[in-house]
Amino acid sequence: MKIRSPIARKRTRLEIIPLIDIMFFLLASFMMVSLQMQKVRTLKASLPTATQITSAKKPDMIKLNVDAYGQVSVDNQSLSFDELDKLLAERLRVNTNVPVYLSGSRNATHGMMVYVLNLVKRAGVQRVAFAVKADSTPSAPPP
Repeated sequence: MKIRSPIARKRTRLEIIPLIDIMFFLLASFMMVSLQMQKVRTLKASLPTATQITSAKKPDMIKLNVDAYGQVSVDNQSLSFDELDKLLAERLRVNTNVPVYLSGSRNATHGMMVYVLNLVKRAGVQRVAFAVKADSTPSAPPP
């Protein structure tokens, strides 16, 4: 004869949801630690140069050059940023579709180039391009 207990018999269960939570936490922890272990290194890149198409000087275009010190020059004449703004305003009064070619020396900073580009755009110039200069000697790509 089987005697039944008044206490209900519970079956043992393995809860899987907390186990999954712990595994995701461990996975995220290991991923974060492995990302922290990598050394951050920078490479100096010498970008390739394009060939320059020579054309006759046109009076209806503006060639801006930015040197390594952030000075802007138009036709080898240095200008301040206020003078550049006035020059652009004068040229835009004559021709609203005047193209501006922006070039910089090899040592000009990216921030200064963007600053001059922003200055040209604020003046209302719609056609802006970056001019490139060809190197006299072809260089091999960096290793």
